[in-house]
Amino acid sequence: MAKKRPALGHRERQIVEAVYRLGEASVSEVLKELPEPPSYSTVRAMLGSLVDKQVLRFRRDGKRYLYRPAVAAELARKSALENVLATYFAGRTSDAVAALLDVSGNKISDEELREIKQLVDERRRQIREGDSL
Repeated sequence: MAKKRPALGHRERQIVEAVYRLGEASVSEVLKELPEPPSYSTVRAMLGSLVDKQVLRFRRDGKRYLYRPAVAAELARKSALENVLATYFAGRTSDAVAALLDVSGNKISDEELREIKQLVDERRRQIREGDSL
């Protein structure tokens, strides 16, 4: 089971999202990505706190620090979705999918619907093969 990540505040999530978008970033680069950014020293302190929480890592590049995610984006997405599924949908995948389809409205294309069906069919095959082993 994956190590549980600490809960993050709103601004911390914005900072982490900025670092994920950029891949690796300095304090100044993160600052430019934030809506209504706080001071440079506040962002620097929050980045340090996120390193302490093991959400981000850093390396020195001359006099500056460059921050990067501690967890690969795919693992972070999976962990976040597991948390949303447990918190808001009582672990029911079908309820989460229904909500996604509802909020997508008419914006979801036939191609996306085909891809979703293929994913469901593939998962169904995997489950059947796992049962027969």
